[in-house]
Amino acid sequence: MRKYEGVLVFKPDLEDEARNQAFDRIKETIESNGKISEISDWGKRKLAYEINYIKEGYYYIVEFEANPELITEIERRSRISDAIIRYMFVRKDA
Repeated sequence: MRKYEGVLVFKPDLEDEARNQAFDRIKETIESNGKISEISDWGKRKLAYEINYIKEGYYYIVEFEANPELITEIERRSRISDAIIRYMFVRKDA
């Protein structure tokens, strides 16, 4: 398994319950075939540039271990989620 770090940016106007449900779906995907080591809730922050006229986002940083095949599934689920406006998963050097 390799170490990865993921950044998920959610829409700022979502209710806490809706955001938590969307984030839980991503966490369940990771935990199905990997192991989460740390989750950082950065809260609402200003975006560097507007995304579809949205100026703020709610940030989560996730550090985890997984197989490379799992990353494509996580990205697919992030892409189709209406709650997520941006995401990025990168491999951390060992």
